[in-house]
Amino acid sequence: MERDTHFILGVYDDEDVLLHAVEKVRGSGVKIHEVYSPYPVHGLEHVLGYKRSKLPIAAFLFGMLGTSLALTMQFYMMKFDWPMIIGGKDYAAFPDFVPVSFEMTVLLAAFGMVGVFLITSNLKPWAQPRIFDLRSTDDKHIMAIDIASNSSLEQEKIKEILSASGATEVNNKSFE
Repeated sequence: MERDTHFILGVYDDEDVLLHAVEKVRGSGVKIHEVYSPYPVHGLEHVLGYKRSKLPIAAFLFGMLGTSLALTMQFYMMKFDWPMIIGGKDYAAFPDFVPVSFEMTVLLAAFGMVGVFLITSNLKPWAQPRIFDLRSTDDKHIMAIDIASNSSLEQEKIKEILSASGATEVNNKSFE
């Protein structure tokens, strides 16, 4: 069970103001929980300090697993389980294995990436999403700051920093 969480929300109208506000807020020592936007804001992940995703590494590993499983399966079937000479070729002719190996590579890489993404993003079918402000799906950008992770700063100081950074509104939000 999650603990009660309390947030301070800064509401922004413009993405350029938001980008500069994130720099100012982080520069003043405030830890930002998340920024919600109705559309992708280019450069926001760099300003927030997010690291590069490790999802391509997972895709490569799952793709290699798919390739090795496909080659092992086909070699076993054609060489030991049900050997057949097709068109005068050897039992295990590797050029014939390429299409199935390619498809298994793509299939396992795709399923693996989806699974890793869902696990790392904590997206469960039964989870209830936190909606900080409904306007973040329409035309406003929302910067959420967790009060518990910024216990060294007073709430009023954080609100002043948000207002000075260009926030049109500063609100409190609690989740139980």
